Amino acid sequence: MKEELRELWRYRELLFTIVERDLRIRYKNSALGFLWSLIIPIVTTGVLTFVYGYLANNGVSNFSAYVMAAYLPYLFFQQSILDSAQSVLSQVPLIKKIYFPRELLPLGIIIANFIHLLLGWLVFFAFLGFIYLRNPQVNPFQLSTIQLPLLMLISLFLSTGLGLIVSALNTFYEDVKYLTGVAMYLLFFLSPITYTSETVAYSNINQRTNGMLFSLYHLNPIAALSTGYRQALLAPASITIGNTTHPPIGMKPMYLYIAAAVSVVVLIGGYAMFNRMKWRFVERP
Repeated sequence: MKEELRELWRYRELLFTIVERDLRIRYKNSALGFLWSLIIPIVTTGVLTFVYGYLANNGVSNFSAYVMAAYLPYLFFQQSILDSAQSVLSQVPLIKKIYFPRELLPLGIIIANFIHLLLGWLVFFAFLGFIYLRNPQVNPFQLSTIQLPLLMLISLFLSTGLGLIVSALNTFYEDVKYLTGVAMYLLFFLSPITYTSETVAYSNINQRTNGMLFSLYHLNPIAALSTGYRQALLAPASITIGNTTHPPIGMKPMYLYIAAAVSVVVLIGGYAMFNRMKWRFVERP
C-alpha cells in the first residue's frame, strides 16, 4: 500500500485536475451553475423543517438549524458514495487507453463533494448569524464548534473508504449502484436527520429495552456523526413528544470514538480492496 500512496502523490496534479473538472462541469449548462450546490440543501432543509418541525410539532426551536447541521454532512456522504459508484465504470474506455492511478477517479469526485460541503457550512453559519440578528438575546454560536474539522475528517474517511469499495464493485457488478441507492435512502431515515436522537432515547421501545435501542442505534457511524455535528454546532434543545416536553440528553463520546475507528478501518480496507481489483478494470467489456 505504501507504493500505491507514493504513486498517488506523484499524480497529485492530475487529481487536482479531476477535482477542478468535476466542479466545472457538474452544473455547466445550468443558469444558476454552482449556486445549485447551495440551493438544493437550503430548499430541502426548508421542506424538512415544514414537515417535521411544524406539522409534526416536535417543539424544537430553530428546528431548521438542527436539520441543516445533520443534513449537510449526510448529503456529502450520500453524494460521494452515489457519484463514486459510476466513477470508474464511466471511464473504462479511458482506462484501457492510458495509465494513471485508477483511484484518482473516485477520489476526485469525493474531494469535489467535500468542497461543496465546505460551501454548505458557509450557508449554515450565515443562517446562524441571521438567527442571532433576529434574536440577539440568544447566541446560536457554540465554542464546541472547534470540533467541526475533526468530525468532517471522520466523515471524509468514511466516505472515501466506502466510495472506493462501491466504485470497484460496481465496475463488475452494476447491481451495486442500485443497492447503494436503496441503502442511502434507508440510511437517511435510520439516522437522526429529520428528528433528533432524543426521539430515539425517549421512545417507548427504548424505555422497554433499558436504553439498548439508543446504544445500538448510535453504533451506526452516520447516526453518531449526525448527533455529533448537532452537539458541536448547536445548543442542546428539549423535545416535545405528545404532550410531554423532555430535556435534552448528551451522547457518550464513546460512540464518536467508535465511528472514528470504523471510518479508519473502512478507509484502509476500502483502499486495499480497490488496489486488489483495479488491475482487472481493463477486463471490463
